[in-house]
Amino acid sequence: FEFTRIMADKKLLSAIVIGAGERGNVYASYSKQFPEQVEILGVAEPRKYYRDKFAEKYNLPEDKVFDDWKEIVKVPKISDFAIVTTQDRDHHDPTVALAKLGYHILLEKPMAATERECISIAEACEAANVQLCVCHVLRYSPVNRKIKEIITSGEIGDLVHIQHTEPVGFAHFAHSFVRGNWRNEALSAPSLLAKSCHDIDLIKYWAGGACESVSSIGSLKHFRSENKPAQAASRCMDCPVESTCAYSAKKIYLRLAEKGHKGWPISVISETPDIESVANVLKTGPYGRCVYECDNDVMDHQVVSMEFEGGITASFTMMAFTERMCVRQTMVYGTKGELSCTDDRNVHQFDFLSRTEKVHDCSPGDLHGMQGHGGADFHLMSTWVSALMSKDPSKIETNAQDTLSSHLLVFEAEKARKEGKTIHLKQKS
Repeated sequence: FEFTRIMADKKLLSAIVIGAGERGNVYASYSKQFPEQVEILGVAEPRKYYRDKFAEKYNLPEDKVFDDWKEIVKVPKISDFAIVTTQDRDHHDPTVALAKLGYHILLEKPMAATERECISIAEACEAANVQLCVCHVLRYSPVNRKIKEIITSGEIGDLVHIQHTEPVGFAHFAHSFVRGNWRNEALSAPSLLAKSCHDIDLIKYWAGGACESVSSIGSLKHFRSENKPAQAASRCMDCPVESTCAYSAKKIYLRLAEKGHKGWPISVISETPDIESVANVLKTGPYGRCVYECDNDVMDHQVVSMEFEGGITASFTMMAFTERMCVRQTMVYGTKGELSCTDDRNVHQFDFLSRTEKVHDCSPGDLHGMQGHGGADFHLMSTWVSALMSKDPSKIETNAQDTLSSHLLVFEAEKARKEGKTIHLKQKS
């Protein structure tokens, strides 16, 4: 993956951030590293602490700090683009409203929580003639782009099968999908959409053609009330069997606070990242609840099977119960060789004819502090900025229609799981 540095004599881009949570702060931080490229001019965030903290960090004037995005659309256009990083179910309305006002849109995945809203977003951006980039960051990772490059080159022959796994991580899943914001489908989205839509997008990107059939199986196997130990309490802070539980909130959060850790996930649960504050949050807030007594209903493991044009097959596994956290594992099988990747750096290529292996070093380079997703966060931002500065939308691979098609595939996979059948998309089209 070649990163083309933007020259300082290009026009400075300006941005507003809608939702100053973890992801909003990640994307906005690009402007700190490259102030000659991007300037943050405003923010909309309902939570006062995070709103004020963001405003202070980016030295924003009071008239550019809003507690509701609806206030932004009442004033003249503030910036070139908007970074929309609200909760999943709050993506649609601000994105459509801002697009209509002429803002280019950098939108956190998933596009939206429903098929109808995803289509509406794509249509709104196209009607307004603004650029939309959905943050399927994995597409921009050097290691994933190398896999695509090798497949396209024909070095491993005809593509036969892709096997891809997302190990969510046991503690991460408990934090985000049992106790946290993405625990309940009605409040957020299915875990396949909320967590793994960019994995399905990545598989589609590698396969290179349309998906013709999809099926899926999965369940909420473990984080259920019937699995709660007999002596367990409703909260970890006063649970007599807490020491025997791998998902204890004390283990996940207090241990980090005791070590002085202030980033994720501590920054999500407590405004003040000290031991006393974290302990108080766990005594009263949602992140201190027993994992077997939450209102969660999303899948903790799921498998999606797909067949693409040309008979190419693919299998995706989303798994909560792993030591690794979000470090994907990929196998790609061709008629002349295979590829394997188990980290964010190296692609191993084995050639059947010569019976030799070579390793492609895909080190992401200087990420300027944006290490997320193996450097993909940085490369997405650099590509987005380059596309807008050069007025070349072809650089945006995760654009409106391309991203919409992969989201629609996720919705079909969920339908297949719920209805217990294989859906033949070729027939539907």
